[in-house]
Amino acid sequence: MNEKEIIEIEERLMANVFSKRPVTLTKGRGALVWDIHGKEYVDCTSSYGVCIVGHSHPKVVEAIKRQAETLISCHALFYNDVRSELLQKIVQITPKGLNKVFLGNSGAESVECAIKLARKFSGKSEIIAMMGAFHGKTMGALSATWGKKYREPFKPLLPGFKHVPPDNLERVSEAITENTAAILVEPIRGEGGVRIPKNGFLQGLRELCDEKGILLILDEVQTGFGRTGKMFACEHWGVTPDIMCLAKSLAGGLPLGVTIAKENIMSAFKVGEHSSTFSGNPLVCAAACAAIDVVVGERLPERAAKLGKYFKERLEELQARHKIVRDVRGLGLMIGMELRFDVLNILLKSIDKGVLILDAGRNILRFLPPLVIEKEHIDKVVTVLDAILEEEENERLRS
Repeated sequence: MNEKEIIEIEERLMANVFSKRPVTLTKGRGALVWDIHGKEYVDCTSSYGVCIVGHSHPKVVEAIKRQAETLISCHALFYNDVRSELLQKIVQITPKGLNKVFLGNSGAESVECAIKLARKFSGKSEIIAMMGAFHGKTMGALSATWGKKYREPFKPLLPGFKHVPPDNLERVSEAITENTAAILVEPIRGEGGVRIPKNGFLQGLRELCDEKGILLILDEVQTGFGRTGKMFACEHWGVTPDIMCLAKSLAGGLPLGVTIAKENIMSAFKVGEHSSTFSGNPLVCAAACAAIDVVVGERLPERAAKLGKYFKERLEELQARHKIVRDVRGLGLMIGMELRFDVLNILLKSIDKGVLILDAGRNILRFLPPLVIEKEHIDKVVTVLDAILEEEENERLRS
């Protein structure tokens, strides 16, 4: 099947809900991907942060092959060896005190579980989220998401959700009522522009929740498993949540969502109150076990911290050279570059030059490369961006 046929089929048969880029990817290895014509790209998207251990990591591939030959599906009605192995690994690497796990299939599902759990445990219905937050597009997660473009077409959403300005403990405190069950927050707002919280904000939320007797839910779907230079972003601020939502990079490229909580909180769920047909699927669990082993064994959080510092410094060099760059920010290999205009043209030009980048809002470039990226790949990204930014500046001067 040629590229024209592939595109025609997807355009004709697939729901038109994705903002497509003009490239057909067919192969990946590490931080590199190749299109149908064999052209190589440095991947700074990781499939929206999923491929944290790189594309087709050999240990993940081997685990999937081995499990596929053994047992692909096993409903959680029955016990399973690889599922129990994964549960142990998750509890071992997550913040101390989080020791009861629900296995789902996506980040949005992990947030849905957290919302239900907070309401069930507390007997209260209000959830406080942040302006600029993104938690997913299913109805519960969407109700916690801020963006008007996501919310407006699907109103009425779930009642009981409030949004307050981020980094403002006073406004959070004012929003709390006797019916508040939880505060839901991303340690770093990814879709919201790679926004790092002000010093003291997350610690203040933890103190506020303890004082008021409400739950703190951290959405680490994008920030978890080494992305920010720590195993979990909350570790940068020494904060442990009551409930944590995980997904994306956990299973080496396969779909898996995790909601992990303190045992007394998760125990609020009774049999049958929350479940999923594919919960703890052995094939996905095997991939996740291998991916966790890679993250820990190859010390990828430390690698993300080191290479993220290098990447950020190189992008700051571009900021110093190009007036159209407004800001560079991030932690580890989760970096945003804010420009003074729409970035779509830059995204498309980067594809032409063999680099894949995400956006995070109209004027922000977002870099979420696999943590196995090499310095030479980072240097290529910076060189390509430098040329494109100069070209953009010259075009704007001429116009």
